[in-house]
Amino acid sequence: MVTSSLALAGAAALVARPADAASTDVVVTEVYGGGGNSGAPYTNDFVELTNNSSAPVDVSGWSIQYASSTGSSWQVTKLTGTIAPGAAYLVQEGGGTNGQPMPTPNVTGTIPMSASSGKIALVTNQTALACGATCHADPAVKDYVGYGTATDSETAPAPGLSNTTSAARVDPKQDTDNNSADFAAGNPSPGTLTGGPAEPPVDAKIHDIQGAAHRSPLEGKKVANVTGVVTVKGSNGFWFQDPQPDADPATSEGLFVFTSSAPTVSVGDAVTVEGSVAEFRPGGSGGTTNLTTTELTNTKVTVTASGTGTAAVPAPTIVGPGGRVPPSTVIEDDASGDVETTSTAFDPATDGLDFWESLEGMWLGIDQPQVTGPTSSFRELSVVAAGAGVRTVRGGILLQKTDSNPERVLLDDVLTPIPDAKTGDKLAGVVTGVLDYSFGNFKLLPTTTPTVIDGGVTRETTKASSPVQLSVATFNVENLDPSDGDAKFDGLAQAVVHNLASPDILGLEEVQDDDGAVNSGTTSADKTLGLLAAAIVKAGGPQYAWRQIDPVNNAEGGEPGGNIRVAFLYRTDKPLKFVDRPGGGSTVATTIVTDAAGRPHLSSSPGRVDPANPAWAATRVPLAGEFKWHGQTVFVVVNHFSSKGGDNPLWGRFQPPVQVTAEKRHQQAAAVRGFVDQILAKDAGANVVVLGDLNDFDWSETADILVGSGKTALIDLPRTLPLPERYSYVFEGNSQILDQILISQNLRPASAYDVVHMNAEFPDQISDHDPQVVKLIPLPSWVR
Repeated sequence: MVTSSLALAGAAALVARPADAASTDVVVTEVYGGGGNSGAPYTNDFVELTNNSSAPVDVSGWSIQYASSTGSSWQVTKLTGTIAPGAAYLVQEGGGTNGQPMPTPNVTGTIPMSASSGKIALVTNQTALACGATCHADPAVKDYVGYGTATDSETAPAPGLSNTTSAARVDPKQDTDNNSADFAAGNPSPGTLTGGPAEPPVDAKIHDIQGAAHRSPLEGKKVANVTGVVTVKGSNGFWFQDPQPDADPATSEGLFVFTSSAPTVSVGDAVTVEGSVAEFRPGGSGGTTNLTTTELTNTKVTVTASGTGTAAVPAPTIVGPGGRVPPSTVIEDDASGDVETTSTAFDPATDGLDFWESLEGMWLGIDQPQVTGPTSSFRELSVVAAGAGVRTVRGGILLQKTDSNPERVLLDDVLTPIPDAKTGDKLAGVVTGVLDYSFGNFKLLPTTTPTVIDGGVTRETTKASSPVQLSVATFNVENLDPSDGDAKFDGLAQAVVHNLASPDILGLEEVQDDDGAVNSGTTSADKTLGLLAAAIVKAGGPQYAWRQIDPVNNAEGGEPGGNIRVAFLYRTDKPLKFVDRPGGGSTVATTIVTDAAGRPHLSSSPGRVDPANPAWAATRVPLAGEFKWHGQTVFVVVNHFSSKGGDNPLWGRFQPPVQVTAEKRHQQAAAVRGFVDQILAKDAGANVVVLGDLNDFDWSETADILVGSGKTALIDLPRTLPLPERYSYVFEGNSQILDQILISQNLRPASAYDVVHMNAEFPDQISDHDPQVVKLIPLPSWVR
């Protein structure tokens, strides 16, 4: 899979030859070379065959061969098996990371085909062709397809292609030995014979095509006399909208017309379109979990009246007060699996998934959208209309167990730049755009860059602890290693000193080894931690020491070669002591032992919690440390549980979303809870702090397991906050808790807890997580 063809030296001169007899049995029915590229619907290139005879054809000993558009060097994929009469036979070739997985192929090859131009030969042997650049008439060639700018083809080449289009035989049963006439560009459809004798098109309106459903009731049909006004032009198509809508708000009046290359229409043109109705499932993150978007392909577009630009475009449908108001809590409650097949109702008034689907492709407006999350690195910006809630104290919107905030929509930079904005900002005026869907989210695509109105949100700082208070913090430092440079270390140091007021103990997550992502076998992180400690001093802070245990090389997840781990920093200028006990190691479990007075201690400090437990496979093992504060023992466990990567998206095809990663976090929580139970079994009044990036919510089962029950239950400090303050992370505009601090019961009366909002709400982040700190007064176990 490559995006351009390569001319190879030594190409033979073209030789005029008579056309060969058309194949009467096996023919090439589809060719696709954009697999895995940006925007590709499938991860792999492919060639599809079919058998047009009345008897099975054994293709064992045959091959599919490929050469570049002007090349004479052929790559070979060997075929096996038999093709039944009328059956499709799928040959998977090279690919990439974008798109959904292919249907199960009959044969798998590795040829990287060009997305735009090339040559495919179906050959009755498995020896690479040696016929130069004019192979279509070679006696061993059963069928041949040159596409794009190919210098060899049957009569004339099939159309040029792209990352999103394949060349499919117009009629799978007909081979005229003219690639230009036999093939047309359209949506890739591996393993499905989509051509056939021409059907008379059905007259339809846009709302007929969209229907009150997630897939078109006319999918696969040819339609004609589809009228509307062009609202937006893209790079490979345009959106148009019917200015005379029906009375049903469940049926969208907007639709995308896929043209493959830049469209020739203008915004404001009145057009009539003829084409095929298709459902396109976007690739990228999510792949097969994405919803489809309805579009017209293989189109004929007629401009019936030249417009006057945006003045001729229908007025935008307003989303929010005074217009279409999104549902306030439910994304989807009618499906039990694939929403496209199991949903029992289409409810735009109550289900967010159905609400936005009913507006797919339409020209929309939101009056002064409110920003609920920062502009991401993908240039996406989450906004809501006025009236959405529950809102955070700083203008975000809170993710809750029974409220996933279907009011949210992402602005994306497909058509115009999206500005930097932070949580709490607003956008001026009515922001208009067309509604699309990709990467597991509905997207509003503005055509003019919005203007940001500053909401006044600034980075928070916490108060310094008093001399009797022990301040304990957690901070995910996002893949920190020496290659990040001074700016990253200095920024983190400023956060520790000024925003966190130099806490006494700092649990760190995402500390990488001394050469970061270089897969060298290095596991030490002393250089990484030393640079951070030095930067803190440079920023005016105190001297910190550190404790950590090197993991087994490449065994604990994260960036390959980075050897991500958790660690402790602690101040050396306070009445605080780290109790060092030798014996700890990457595979050695620390246990609870008692001294002569029956008081619990760690067998090794620092020590790892249950490292042999399968729950920690490809995940950071927790680190336990024993500290002394004014003579009182404090046990601290720093954690970084498995991420949510791989879970179904909130706005995806499968509802309710399946959290495939949750069970592993439950197992990890159980392991840490078991360790805490061992401490509290020895001393019910022990001072215990469990903290870190748990990658799960305050209301999750993971948190419930860690909390436990009865007299030894831990106090989950995020749960003690008012709802509008309960967040440490912002994902796709949803404010949520992922980082947590839990404390033992006897610490509660003296605790002061603060999530320090300084990262997650801002586009210029030093980390994607907000740190948090608790100020404690550890007491003797008998004072409860």
